[in-house]
Amino acid sequence: MSIVLYWHPMSSATPVACALAELGLPHERVKIDIRAGEQHRPDYLALNPNGKVPTLTVNGAPMFEALAIQLWLGETYGVERGLWPAAGTPERLQALSWCAWAYVSYGAVLVRLQLATMGDDALRSSTHANEARAGLNELLALLDARLARQPWMLGDAYSLVDLLVGSVIGYSVYIGAPVAGHAHVQQWLDRVQARPAMQIEGL
Repeated sequence: MSIVLYWHPMSSATPVACALAELGLPHERVKIDIRAGEQHRPDYLALNPNGKVPTLTVNGAPMFEALAIQLWLGETYGVERGLWPAAGTPERLQALSWCAWAYVSYGAVLVRLQLATMGDDALRSSTHANEARAGLNELLALLDARLARQPWMLGDAYSLVDLLVGSVIGYSVYIGAPVAGHAHVQQWLDRVQARPAMQIEGL
């Protein structure tokens, strides 16, 4: 199996690189300089019509969208390594649900906060920022309640669900989400970020 990751430092490709490291999967890494506009080259757009990173190719066949890539990695390689729940189990349903929650439910409100605080002048608004923080606070309370009952997202053992959800929550701290106000989330996030696979230099 030949796997190639097209990435850029400090981007949404970083969690995919961390997942590859966690799984111990040999792969090639190709840097796409998004500051220089390399993501808009015709050869790259042929792999990823969105013109963004990450892109993963598997024996030359491309896949894009970070969530899709990470779910595929979990289902294809994570089960045998004990890092992803087997198909047909209640844990698999929870894995899919919480991963989608991080990227879709939490991610949508996070984008609102980012635009209200870091977007163009026409989009910046303290009112909208406060509303977004309140929305994130409600979602973080749901996550905190879950982590109050168990140490990891799926129970007693770490999984790629922790990596995926933790990557989104960790990025949200940088944007200004009120993560520190939720003790169980903060403690869990510290454990996730301390894993060796999350310490890849240059990513």
